[in-house]
Amino acid sequence: MIFKNKIYHCSASAAVAGGGIKTYINGLYAAMPDTFAEEIIANPLDYDQSHFQLLHIHESNGLLHLRNHCPAVFTAHNHDVYCASGSKYFTVTKSSCDRLLNGWGCTWGHFVDGCGSRRPPQVLKNWQRAITELNALKKLEILTIANSEYVRSQLIANGLPASQVVTLRCGIAEPTSIHRELTEEVHQQKRILFAGRIVPDKGLDWLLKAMPLIDPQIQLDIAGDGWAMPKVFQLAEDLKICDRITWHGWCQGEKLEDLYRNSFAVIFPSVWPEPAGLVTLEAYVRFRAVIASDVGGIPEHIQDGKTGVLVAPNQVEQLATAINELAINFDKARVLGIAGNELFHNEFTLAIHAQKLSEIYELAIAQFNQK
Repeated sequence: MIFKNKIYHCSASAAVAGGGIKTYINGLYAAMPDTFAEEIIANPLDYDQSHFQLLHIHESNGLLHLRNHCPAVFTAHNHDVYCASGSKYFTVTKSSCDRLLNGWGCTWGHFVDGCGSRRPPQVLKNWQRAITELNALKKLEILTIANSEYVRSQLIANGLPASQVVTLRCGIAEPTSIHRELTEEVHQQKRILFAGRIVPDKGLDWLLKAMPLIDPQIQLDIAGDGWAMPKVFQLAEDLKICDRITWHGWCQGEKLEDLYRNSFAVIFPSVWPEPAGLVTLEAYVRFRAVIASDVGGIPEHIQDGKTGVLVAPNQVEQLATAINELAINFDKARVLGIAGNELFHNEFTLAIHAQKLSEIYELAIAQFNQK
């Protein structure tokens, strides 16, 4: 098996379970067909690593299988390598975690602050996983890609040299369906869109609590599903807003595209520190204004007041005010959508992302050859 002149990607979930990382890798393959290897490797130990031109690790557990026999890079797509629970979020205080990875702090976080599981065996397992993977990354000294400056700052705070970490924000593929600028006709329909998993971290409950404070004509489309669905449905009933909500379930393809077309704004109310927040880019590419939480890596994608609107997490009145303003101001909603689309094409296309990634690959190979 010959591996030279190909970039091989290591991700257990990409090879087995699919999901966001698989979608990202598929996008890279479309953008980099000349250098991208077709095979995704779940465990590089199954191969002679000296035969690879470069290994790109996408999940932190893959770091444990590297032997420094070939150039390699690691992308931190999430918080796993420096956070035992992977969330960096306290469910009790509803706030982001600012602690470094350490035994006492993470134990307190799990049992008191509600950061992940409270079961002792799972807490111990989470801690051992994170510290082992972080130490492996430090020992390997491979070039590490952060998908936001927020993630980069966390990696450096937890002990990686700044010279080892580079920021490369995500790129996404443009939809095959045609999308145009917001029209007055669509704006007058007064529909907003939430698209994502229905779990507490995504902040849908916060958005529902804002609904009684916004124009009663505004309708909310919810495209998503998740284990918290019964709880948020009950909340909608308690708030007496069920007649203003359409639950679409998990959507993709043309159904999701239609929901974007019929909205005047996309609401992204995550309360956990999203590493990047791709919903923002998905709204941009469809010419839709986005109202999002000012947390984690999300604000790095939004020029507040120019390409979107940032609001403090869990601030119900602030969120309601932002939605109401766009609901009565067609020109602002339209201009934000156009500016967001322009920003997307200037910074966040897959072609731009692939070019910057190629430069990182070349740097990683050069550094390995100098060892």
